[in-house]
Amino acid sequence: MTTADPVARHADLTTTSPGLYEEASALRMSVMRFSRRLRAERAVDTMSDGQIAVLGWLRMKGPHTLGELAERERVSAPSMNRTVNCLEEWGYVTRTPDEDDRRKVNIALSDAGHDVITETARLRDAWLEATLSEFTPAERETLAQAAALLARISER
Repeated sequence: MTTADPVARHADLTTTSPGLYEEASALRMSVMRFSRRLRAERAVDTMSDGQIAVLGWLRMKGPHTLGELAERERVSAPSMNRTVNCLEEWGYVTRTPDEDDRRKVNIALSDAGHDVITETARLRDAWLEATLSEFTPAERETLAQAAALLARISER
């Protein structure tokens, strides 16, 4: 049993706290459905979730190496290379040699990539805003509290 095995790491949860396990499962399913629906809002329908994630990360954190992006997205370097190749071919990212280490290449967002990820964020925010407008102020406050809790969970 290794710590890399999520089933083994959390196997005791189902036997010691079944109520908590069921709550976790319901939360997981709801978050996944919500995430899938939110990801459907995008500026370019032909882009994969992984491609959009790379553009979003580059927008937030600036240029990265291929290895850093692969580690961030938890994919192999060859897989990330294919993703970046497509994004570069479409004009959404650029590659430039690292100034300090010429063996490294930095991948950065191009102006077109910035426009795509900005529009994707705008579409997602607009969809969510329209959806939230159907909720009561108290329900929106509950969701705001849940957002803070989900941020804590995601930082673990």
